[in-house]
Amino acid sequence: MIVEQKDIIVTDTLGLIRTDIEVEYLAHLLCLGGNCRFTFNGKEFELQPGDLSIVRRRSLIEKIRPSDDFRCKIIYARPCFIELSTPQSNYATKGQLSLFNNPLVHLSPEQQIICKRDFDILEQRIHDTEHRFYRETLINAMQTAILDFFDFHARFYGESDISTQNASIMNRFLSMLEEGVYREHREVSYYADRLCVTSKYLSEVSKKISGYAANYWINRYTILDISRQLRDKSLTFVQISDMFGFSSPAYFSRYVQQYLGVKPSDYRE
Repeated sequence: MIVEQKDIIVTDTLGLIRTDIEVEYLAHLLCLGGNCRFTFNGKEFELQPGDLSIVRRRSLIEKIRPSDDFRCKIIYARPCFIELSTPQSNYATKGQLSLFNNPLVHLSPEQQIICKRDFDILEQRIHDTEHRFYRETLINAMQTAILDFFDFHARFYGESDISTQNASIMNRFLSMLEEGVYREHREVSYYADRLCVTSKYLSEVSKKISGYAANYWINRYTILDISRQLRDKSLTFVQISDMFGFSSPAYFSRYVQQYLGVKPSDYRE
């Protein structure tokens, strides 16, 4: 079953949105039965009944292996709709970074009921196209779901104490990385200058919010992108090196070996 609107889709079928399509969607999946193993951000995960998975970057998912009895409910939403529906809360920054490392939240039986209800309400609102305030009701239903997701995540991973200023700095830093700026700029100083702070301060903010310094996130985004390009055998190593602005193929090879642990040729094999 598929219920869809331009900005949001509710379905119970895996694979509806491929990882290689141009239009980006954020995925929210509630496991209802069976299990599903997958690789995300280079790590192995397994969905069990009652688990909620929130994936911000679909391209980071690989090797999806559902069991024969796997059942789920999925909300796919475009980033612009999520941004419009997300309430003003600094928790979004911590949640975003945490989900980059681990996209799973294990829900209690009570939370599973709430989550399933959120999914069902969104599905009903998508159907109700005759409502005079159709888009507003969709945004309201999505915002309620997002607040519940925040609550689930905060209870599972702990509360955070992030100032508005630091949340803004981290959000803008992540936005630049999401846009692919790391292909040309991998120095912390570049991002710090754009954010009108010092390199030390940016790294301190990143460390406080995410547990990692700013250069970790720059290199993490870079190497994940490089690994995707390396899997495309139509691209030569020189082309990939040039794509990321490395001064030479030799430097590119050293970078890959440092962060992937193998040479580009070995990784491609």
